[in-house]
Amino acid sequence: MSNKTIFPLLFSLILISCSQKPIALPALLEEMVSYEAPATFPSRLYKTLQVSSYDRRTVSEDQPGWFANDDGFGFVRADTTNGRIEKVLFDEKGPGVITRIWMTTSDKRGSLRFYFDDADTADITIPAYDMDSFPLQIGKPLSLTHTHYVEDLGGVGGNTFFLPLPFSKSCKITLEEPAPDSRIPRYYQIVFRKYDPKVKVETFSLEKSKEVLPLIAEVSEKLTNPSNFNGGETYSENIFLPSVGSVSLSLPEGQNAIRNMSLKFSGLDSASTSDLLRNCFISIFFDGVKCVDCPVDCFFGCGTGAPKTKNWYMESDGNESFVSRWLMPYSDSARIYISNNSEMAVKAELSCAVDEYRAKTDKLYFHATYRQEDSVRVSNDYDSNENIEWNFITIHGKGIYCGDVLSLYNHCPAWYGEGDEKIWLDDDAFPSTIGTGTEDYYNCSWAPVKPFDTPFGGALRADEESSHGYNTFMRTRNCDLIPFARKFKFDLEMLGWIPGIIDIRTVSFWYGDLASRAE
Repeated sequence: MSNKTIFPLLFSLILISCSQKPIALPALLEEMVSYEAPATFPSRLYKTLQVSSYDRRTVSEDQPGWFANDDGFGFVRADTTNGRIEKVLFDEKGPGVITRIWMTTSDKRGSLRFYFDDADTADITIPAYDMDSFPLQIGKPLSLTHTHYVEDLGGVGGNTFFLPLPFSKSCKITLEEPAPDSRIPRYYQIVFRKYDPKVKVETFSLEKSKEVLPLIAEVSEKLTNPSNFNGGETYSENIFLPSVGSVSLSLPEGQNAIRNMSLKFSGLDSASTSDLLRNCFISIFFDGVKCVDCPVDCFFGCGTGAPKTKNWYMESDGNESFVSRWLMPYSDSARIYISNNSEMAVKAELSCAVDEYRAKTDKLYFHATYRQEDSVRVSNDYDSNENIEWNFITIHGKGIYCGDVLSLYNHCPAWYGEGDEKIWLDDDAFPSTIGTGTEDYYNCSWAPVKPFDTPFGGALRADEESSHGYNTFMRTRNCDLIPFARKFKFDLEMLGWIPGIIDIRTVSFWYGDLASRAE
């Protein structure tokens, strides 16, 4: 390419960059309720990272401590500010956006402080280790209080906070303990976007955020009551699924997208429903490539037994009806196969709302990748480097990770979910995301869990208080999506309170180009 070609191109890119509005709270809120956002590779690229209280003995796979589990005491450092000792939980240079804050403790007394753009004094002070005390009314969907919560500040409490907190230059979050030498466990996870330094971001402020309270209320309402797409054309087919048989539905050719997909069975026998939904597979080919191959119960986010759920992307009535609201684009063709691998014949109606869709950037295709394995070993020897990391998914190529379902049968007599998630992006030498426990990843705390449902998923099934038996977790991502350019790897440590085995079923939801592949 000649200089005559290069210089005008560079000048055009500079003009485009300069003309873009700064990333600010209103646009981030609108992104949270956009079904097109996860299907579009971000034009202003960012890396999704997580800072947490993970055990700092976890340094390298080839060193002792890789499975260390004392996760309630990690922090960045301790600062002395105006005579106060403040533990630094988060200290990042901008531009960036905090997209998720999860935290819990056995004693909520303390003070959280937020410092934006190198400020000497805190912009926000919360008089507790408790995001439920954030000084802005944002509604339950954006500030989830965990099921194990005691109102008293001296009691157990946890919450997950989803209001985006953008910052231009820097953001620091600190904790002042009631007593500097206290050994109160302070678990936390802070997910954030790290942008290129040239990207403009408008820093969060309480005063400006009050101006968008109506938008915050609108977003909360949409998250609470998601609606199906009403435009385009609906393509339906009444199908009869013989035992060990399949049917298919072809959708109109051209640059289109499935906006909603619903599947409604009729005449199900409750005694055999769980077996049918586990052995009835949905396979979808976009432009001739199989992108979805998943059992019905997991594809619709429910897991074994298909309990009732309603979240931003998926819905089940707990009986016969299922809805998916993932955007599924294609350029030429789409064909859906429903395969019944059970001994039960069944009738159903399959419907898809299809609309014309032209990608704004490189086209990404929706994928649902299913894995299952029985008799996976769970250990309670946290100091052993012989423990197992179970791989949810490894993706080679370019894409965006959007969420997952973990459905399992726990043969252990007690809690199986002490393991931390570890997510590796592209050329990571250390995980970009390292967590503090399975229930923490799924937006709850203090296992064993109680069933709950939120716009971002939840704990949909927990048969016994001990966690023995069937359990299902689900998490979907809105602003905390994870883009990757070359590779994505998601492992979960197989740790528990008592050793034993579990039978695992998972599905991972992601977007990628047709060259991307999962293993």
